[in-house]
Amino acid sequence: MKILRHYEDVPAALKGAVVAIGNFDGVHRGHKALIGAARAEAELRRAPLAVLAFEPHPQEFFRPRPDSIRLTPLRTKARLLAELGVDAMFALTFDAAMAARPAPDFVNTVLLDGLGASAVVVGPDFEFGKGRAGNLTTLKYMGEMEGFAVRCFDMVTEADGGKISSTRIRDALKQAQPQEAARLLGRWWAVEARVEHGDKRGRTMGFPTANMHLGHCLAPAYGVYAVRVTIVENDKPVARRDGVANFGVRPMYHVPVPLMEAHLFDFEGDLYGQHLSVELIAYIRPEAKFASLDALIAQIKDDAAKAKAILKATPEKP
Repeated sequence: MKILRHYEDVPAALKGAVVAIGNFDGVHRGHKALIGAARAEAELRRAPLAVLAFEPHPQEFFRPRPDSIRLTPLRTKARLLAELGVDAMFALTFDAAMAARPAPDFVNTVLLDGLGASAVVVGPDFEFGKGRAGNLTTLKYMGEMEGFAVRCFDMVTEADGGKISSTRIRDALKQAQPQEAARLLGRWWAVEARVEHGDKRGRTMGFPTANMHLGHCLAPAYGVYAVRVTIVENDKPVARRDGVANFGVRPMYHVPVPLMEAHLFDFEGDLYGQHLSVELIAYIRPEAKFASLDALIAQIKDDAAKAKAILKATPEKP
């Protein structure tokens, strides 16, 4: 899959693509269904399949905050989209100029002159352009005027009518419900980052950990999790281990920035600098401060035993 950060000078091979538009944060079950509909349209037209998303997330541009709402960094999102058979991802910069672009100008300049889209696929609540003045009705009208097709894909809902959304997934992770997040995503949510050097306290306690900072990504509930860890090299998985991890600020040995510390079962080797994907499978307990080092070690052993039992009973896919 090609990743382009611009809409000018698009390669000829990608012109005329069917373009699915959205934030696609999380690439959850609803997003997959929308992209599936776009893929069917692309196959019918014998056209490339493209996705248009904005970087940064527009919510983070309009409402900046110290913590991130992002479920998937750009690298992770791109990998997930590539796995769905997308030919190109247009990750366009969302800045003041893009926010101020009127809806008709976005269609004419970006979608038509830039991408040369033959068809556009969006959800029913799609809004675009300055002040969100453009919507599905606007897009369909311009499609009729300018000669490109517009397909509306209905939202994927649950049996009770609830919408599958990135917001629900964020709430589940914040509320220490990784299984619920996984059900909505269609896969286990994971922290993906490089292993950094830490203070090596875990090694002295018999539980060496791979330390990772989340970077610009959502912070789940602080606490201890049963996890599955994939070691990635050149964007390809090379090893996979069960484990137990703590995410937070470590009440006994405080760190200023939340840290993911993952202990991999039955693993020996140097992980420094390696890229890991740590899937959160189940929440075991909140972070806690213990009266002594011995009490902490005893709790870690108990956490590890619980994690092993949970993982043994939990399938690879949710």
